[in-house]
Amino acid sequence: MLGMVGITVAVVLMRYLLSQGAIVAQESVMYLHALAFMLGIPYALKHDAHVRVDLLYARLGKRGRAWIDLSGHLLFLVPVAVVIVLYSRNYVASAWRVMEGSTEVGGIPGIFLLKTLIPVMAVLLLVQGAAEIARCLLVIRGRRG
Repeated sequence: MLGMVGITVAVVLMRYLLSQGAIVAQESVMYLHALAFMLGIPYALKHDAHVRVDLLYARLGKRGRAWIDLSGHLLFLVPVAVVIVLYSRNYVASAWRVMEGSTEVGGIPGIFLLKTLIPVMAVLLLVQGAAEIARCLLVIRGRRG
């Protein structure tokens, strides 16, 4: 994130002080932003840093919270992640077939890599979801506190 800030400052300074454009630098900020968000999604799930509607959750014990988490993972997380993997396959494959690059002259020739983050994120989310499901089951069975 610090690198993104530094590159953005450099782009702004180059544009307004030197009247120079920096397409590669601008696009690198976009790539880093996508990388941070797409890989941050499974990371947030692992560290319980995701958004939660907390109407009953805080009032429940560990087993009750585990039941809610388990239900959410099975009803929402897994199906959404599977749909993302399935629907992004052709999108990413077509980008790889043509080695899709930037539409800007002098841009980064790696849009196909950026698009690959979509199924990668979904697969990592499924892996972390499986770990969370296992944790919930252990808590429900009283084997983990």
